[in-house]
Amino acid sequence: MDQRIDFETLYNILGDISASLHSDAHVKDVLETMVMKSAQMLNAKCALIRILNPKTNQLDLRAAYGLSDHYLSKGPVFSEKIITDLCQQNRIIIIRDIFNDPRVQYPKEAWAEGIRMMLDAPITFKNNVLGILRIHFTEPRDFSEEELHYLILIAERGAAVIQRAQIIEMQESRYDQLALQTEKLSALGRMAAGIAHEINNPLAGILLYSSNLLKKAPKEGPFREGLEIIVQETLRCKTIIQELLEFSRPSEPKAVMTNVNHVIEKALHLLENEFRLRYIRLEKHLFDPLPDLLIDENQMKQIFVNLLLNAIQAIEEQGTVTIRSYVSPDRKNVAIDVSDTGCGIPPDHMPKIFEPFFSTKAKGTGLGLTVTYGIVQKHGGHIYTSSQPKQGTQFTVELPIPSGLHQREMRR
Repeated sequence: MDQRIDFETLYNILGDISASLHSDAHVKDVLETMVMKSAQMLNAKCALIRILNPKTNQLDLRAAYGLSDHYLSKGPVFSEKIITDLCQQNRIIIIRDIFNDPRVQYPKEAWAEGIRMMLDAPITFKNNVLGILRIHFTEPRDFSEEELHYLILIAERGAAVIQRAQIIEMQESRYDQLALQTEKLSALGRMAAGIAHEINNPLAGILLYSSNLLKKAPKEGPFREGLEIIVQETLRCKTIIQELLEFSRPSEPKAVMTNVNHVIEKALHLLENEFRLRYIRLEKHLFDPLPDLLIDENQMKQIFVNLLLNAIQAIEEQGTVTIRSYVSPDRKNVAIDVSDTGCGIPPDHMPKIFEPFFSTKAKGTGLGLTVTYGIVQKHGGHIYTSSQPKQGTQFTVELPIPSGLHQREMRR
């Protein structure tokens, strides 16, 4: 005879899980609630949850209830057979023969735990399998339709909580990275200012004397070649020092109400020859009218010149650079996209592109994007990037619309 589910117990379980939707619970807390309550509802010996790791295609153990450390120490399981079955059937799978079912990878250890039957419930969110809830029983038994139905309900509710908790944890991780980045930039700024001032004067002397010697040197010969290298490398060092000083300069932007399209046009005018000499096509889509922004025009021009130069240099042969301005969908920001059809950024480089002195260019200083990042932050804005190797890169700068203008825009 089928066992009937205790509706009061079910109600309490769903309440406990649903409460996580409105709390600050982390994924671990949600999963531990799910395994414990699910096992209790079905009078099972134990239960566990494995979450799919997309990088390894394995089901990693994330929560367990009632199982020994020896059993749990077996590590992850390969997910292909389990996930395939769950996707194809999209329902609960009952495993009655644990020794001969390919979904059970550690049958001897399970038997030693006193497990004689298993039940797998898919944890899915919007048709995507996130993992499985596996419940273990000490003896074979049958299940009522109500029990299976409500177990699926628990798994679905848990999937929504897991998805929400994962998003929160990703956001927290991103904020931690941003805080660390800000701290590193602040420390580097203080250090850079001191170093730059100490080095700048000796460099000026080296450049002065080597330039004078170069004027008196023979037109040909190793002596002249050596002096030319000294002058060239000294100028390069001065460029780095200048960028360090700009990066470390604590002054706030000298902001005035400016139309960002005008700033973009000035930056493009400076780079006309670069586009022409490299046979690179420019596509310009500037939304008109754009609301004026409270920005430092010179600093903004520096940002766009830097982003456009990066885009030009990323294109090895003929290609296209596109710059676009528009008002964001929430009408709180003006956004500027600078994209190219160049070589793209390798995925392992993406987390480092705003770090000081990180550069993949042979003659790059690694400070251009760092300075850009700092300027955008000082303007209360944000900068984002997306890239695919050999398919190009896009940088998006978002700058806030002043509150009064924002309200008028909303009324329109």
